[in-house]
Amino acid sequence: MDRRMFCRTAVAAGVLTAMPVLSGCERKAPVATEADTSLAAVSLDGASIELERAAIRELGDAMTGPVILSGHPDYDSARTIWNGMHDKRPALIARCLSAEDASNAVAFARDNGVLTAVLGGGHSWPGKSVCDDGIVIDLSQMNAVNVDAEAQRARAQGGALLSGLDAAALGKGLVTTAGVVSHTGVGGYTLGGGFGRLNRKYGLTIDNVTGAEIVTADGTVRRISADEEPELFWAIRGGGGNFGVVTEFEYRLHPFERNIFSGNIVWPVDQARDVLEFYAEWSAGLSDEMYVGPNIATMPDGNRIIMVDVVYNGDPAAGEAELAPLRRIGTPMVDDVQLRDYSYLQTINDVPFGHGIRSYAKNGMVKEWTQGLVDTMIDADDPRVFVGNHVAGGAVKRVGELDTAFPHRNAEIMIVIAGGWMDPEQDDELIAACREYYRALEPHLGGYYDNIDFDGDEVPGNYGPNYARLRAIKGRYDPGNQFRLNSNIEPAEA
Repeated sequence: MDRRMFCRTAVAAGVLTAMPVLSGCERKAPVATEADTSLAAVSLDGASIELERAAIRELGDAMTGPVILSGHPDYDSARTIWNGMHDKRPALIARCLSAEDASNAVAFARDNGVLTAVLGGGHSWPGKSVCDDGIVIDLSQMNAVNVDAEAQRARAQGGALLSGLDAAALGKGLVTTAGVVSHTGVGGYTLGGGFGRLNRKYGLTIDNVTGAEIVTADGTVRRISADEEPELFWAIRGGGGNFGVVTEFEYRLHPFERNIFSGNIVWPVDQARDVLEFYAEWSAGLSDEMYVGPNIATMPDGNRIIMVDVVYNGDPAAGEAELAPLRRIGTPMVDDVQLRDYSYLQTINDVPFGHGIRSYAKNGMVKEWTQGLVDTMIDADDPRVFVGNHVAGGAVKRVGELDTAFPHRNAEIMIVIAGGWMDPEQDDELIAACREYYRALEPHLGGYYDNIDFDGDEVPGNYGPNYARLRAIKGRYDPGNQFRLNSNIEPAEA
């Protein structure tokens, strides 16, 4: 088997396309292509409104980045996000180059009552980082990452990508928990919680956030931490984009040897029961250093496989010994777990999860591996559906469910059910296939991850005991619910 080909199978998509590269920013006036006096838009509650051209020009004059309207040469690339399912046309895009730009854009959105989306890396699976007929506050050009090796801290702007965070930290012999597709933006990823291959050792990404700069709905630029506005700091660690535009994150870093025992083991799908039954029991006793996550996927040649990602964050000899029992299960087609650069697995999903693919996803938290769950995963298997995961446990579990806004601390793993395709005519069929598989698994799941789920509308129940506190903080910092394109928390009344 060609291992490079195997690594392209995380989504059963086959052929992928690349997202157009954004043009360089220039300081220029908005390009007017509609009426000379006003621009059609939509309000927060969906009503049709008009934005005065004078107000748009005033915003453009206040910002250092451009205000982009339909007809601007960068408009189509600026509104294009990772998931090809979403083709939305905002009334205007405010491309920010600073926190002050973001503050001006937020003030404009609030004063005009216009629907507001916030774009960082553009990786919102449900497409909430763009909107039709509203304003997109675009942080994509604010993508710098700076590392203080002595303090073991990284500062990443709100439009930075995980690849930038990984590269800057690894270059100084340091690391923090980051996600599994390197072209994901740090913003939405972090605000939702932040699963990654090192979270069993270091906790979720939010457990490594030590501070942030955020623009709240009143336009104020705030520095927040455990000591400065601690309630808001608590809320952004798992509460999503409900509380403002985060223009910078500060992360705790950890000393790290980047040549790490890692790779994949692959079996044909007819051995999936043996692998999953063993994994269900064996994984409960793994060390914090060991991350092993099972995936079921269809290869481009049509073969269905089960594979595991392996990362051992410690002495390779100890990793070899801990992994040995899994390696003896069945007859693997591929076993390439070896000492290699950490960036290998961190970038292995970049092509199968490439820009332009049409994709739909659902997910659910697994608190306990049971025989019923394993049986259902096997019985409901569908070659059109990718079954992925984000492993938890370890350090993730040792944080209390009330200590951050993220409530799912008792999950052992998050199962992701997704499809990927290029032809819009397949939308209905493949969305239905994902939903059917999810419905079969749903009795074994509890709660969902806001960043991924298309249909996650049970927000109060999903946040559980944290919801009332989140509502109170939302009511204080965003009483008008300006930031509602997310897993939305209704603001409490004053």
